[in-house]
Amino acid sequence: MPQGKPAGVPCIQLLPDMRCAVFGQPSRPDFCGGLQPQQEMCGPDREHAILWLGDLERATAPGH
Repeated sequence: MPQGKPAGVPCIQLLPDMRCAVFGQPSRPDFCGGLQPQQEMCGPDREHAILWLGDLERATAPGH
């Protein structure tokens, strides 16, 4: 995603099983490598994590 990943749009590197296709590869974006999972982010389930990531996307959106 050369222009960046728009908020609310799944990454093109996200595999059907929710794994990253470029994990551990030099082509993995710096942002992704810097995003380290924490309990606050992951929470008890996938739904919590998706909501947390949505909040992060909104908080860091251009013009916010």
